[in-house]
Amino acid sequence: MTVSKPADIHSAVEQAFNAGDLDRLIRLYEKDARMVTPNGSVVEGVDAIREQWQGFLAMNGQMTLKTRFAVEMDDVALIRTDWSFASADAQLASSSAEVVRRQSDGTWLYVIDHPFGSSDMIP
Repeated sequence: MTVSKPADIHSAVEQAFNAGDLDRLIRLYEKDARMVTPNGSVVEGVDAIREQWQGFLAMNGQMTLKTRFAVEMDDVALIRTDWSFASADAQLASSSAEVVRRQSDGTWLYVIDHPFGSSDMIP
């Protein structure tokens, strides 16, 4: 899926995750992107982000995302989604806080991904 608008990234995440496609998930991030982990720490770079997604995909569930807003300014956008995850062993939900940036080809990629943006975490 081509991410031609900031909010399109949520559909791309949902589709890639539910297909179990780790490589497609990782292609949604800039190489030096940052992601907040469940314990509140921050990892940097696609290799570290890959590890985070790998663990989540291993839970064998389905994810649903609902975009709440996307605010653009030039080549940067602040976006938020409410997401939920369900598997035989777990039910999870949160709201994200995310920053995406327009690339030279017009597509949008994550710069900062905080999947637990509604949680009381102070890294």
